[in-house]
Amino acid sequence: MTTDVAAQGVDAMTIKASGSWDAESLMHHSILNGTNGAADSSKSKRGTSRRLGRGKSVKAKDRTTSPADWGTPGDLTKAEVDCFMKFREQVEKRGGDFRDTVYCFGEEEGEAYALCRWLRARKFVYDDVITMVEEATLVRTDPKKKGFYPNPTEALGCPESLFHSQYPQLYTGNAKNGSILFISKPGLLIPDGLECITVQENILKYHWHAMIHDFGNRLRKQKEEHPEFTRFECFCVLDLEHLTTAQLSKKALGLIKEQSFIDSLCFPETMSKMVIVNAPRFFSASWMVIKGWLDARTANKVEVHSGRGAWEKRLREYIDEDVLPSDYGGKATDSNSIIQSNIAEGLVRQETHFMHVRGHNSHTIEVKKGECLEVLVQTRSAAGAAVSITDASRKETPMEVVEVKSSEDGETPSCINITKNHSRGRLMGPAHYKVKVNSHNNRLHSDSFLLVFNFYPN
Repeated sequence: MTTDVAAQGVDAMTIKASGSWDAESLMHHSILNGTNGAADSSKSKRGTSRRLGRGKSVKAKDRTTSPADWGTPGDLTKAEVDCFMKFREQVEKRGGDFRDTVYCFGEEEGEAYALCRWLRARKFVYDDVITMVEEATLVRTDPKKKGFYPNPTEALGCPESLFHSQYPQLYTGNAKNGSILFISKPGLLIPDGLECITVQENILKYHWHAMIHDFGNRLRKQKEEHPEFTRFECFCVLDLEHLTTAQLSKKALGLIKEQSFIDSLCFPETMSKMVIVNAPRFFSASWMVIKGWLDARTANKVEVHSGRGAWEKRLREYIDEDVLPSDYGGKATDSNSIIQSNIAEGLVRQETHFMHVRGHNSHTIEVKKGECLEVLVQTRSAAGAAVSITDASRKETPMEVVEVKSSEDGETPSCINITKNHSRGRLMGPAHYKVKVNSHNNRLHSDSFLLVFNFYPN
């Protein structure tokens, strides 16, 4: 199938090889959102804006499209096109870091779509857009010097799998509109567990890694496999199951605020849709108030559902069943298994157990036949603790007692291998082992410890 661009009232020669669009195509939707501004000849228009009628420019008051398409190439008003042209000239004139900020996901996004993301974020007010890009360029300076932290383990200061054990989230496949599917489970967030393994500065470094390298690579791959894909956006499923007000600590909210600041300033207009599932009553009531504060475009992107039947049906409307994880109503591998599969090479599986200790606490772990176990203790406890391991079935004297405590600066979490002195540094299965933590702190205060169980083939 081919499309005669000229027959649609647009001079094809005005579409430059660089992907530049002329004013008419930006307003009239005469050119569907294909590669380099060319017409979309594919049967599947995954990730493209909806096509409108031709022949008349769009006026703000006359818009009939969904708010989700406002400010996208092909749905611009005359005033918005003028702003676009002025902004495009400035981006090319300044070049360098300023241009790199605008094209944060690379040239693959295409000029019209990259520029319109920034313009939408400031409602096509030119001076505000320029200020925003300048501020984002400044915020990006140090992360850019570090290559936006290409190694996630080095960014976090701990294995990526440990981070996700305390804050489960994952990218997996694509929604029907082509945007990248992201599932986050703040209801399972363990703020004190995160403090045992990393610090906020490192989490922010990891966030840069996730946006530039993980999310960015997935966008570029989608563009390579589907040239008609243009909406460099994310479809987010926010699962609030088990969420309590206790989890919304000052530190947790501070972290979320910092990440949101980076996203809104440096990666604007990258949310295609957010479906909030398992919303507790206190959140649903708050959302009805919050929604009234948002502009129509943003509010239109968010849905809140409490009942499983309702949100499963909606998710299947947006996401193919063979992509949607089975625990969210689809037929793909369940999300928890996907998260748990992303462990270090050589491991059979990994489990964690977080505990608050006032005095002492213990946890028993099973090592199956054909497995052997390595036990790590992560903590920021300044007082420290004596950690022992006992064969639970034999109730013998502890094999060994290991002292664990935070690093000398009292801020950096410590990771202590308490099985390193055993044969091969591991405990053999099949067996049940009891790990007991005796805190050196007084009984009026509790300390936090994260037990990490790494299982290897025997």
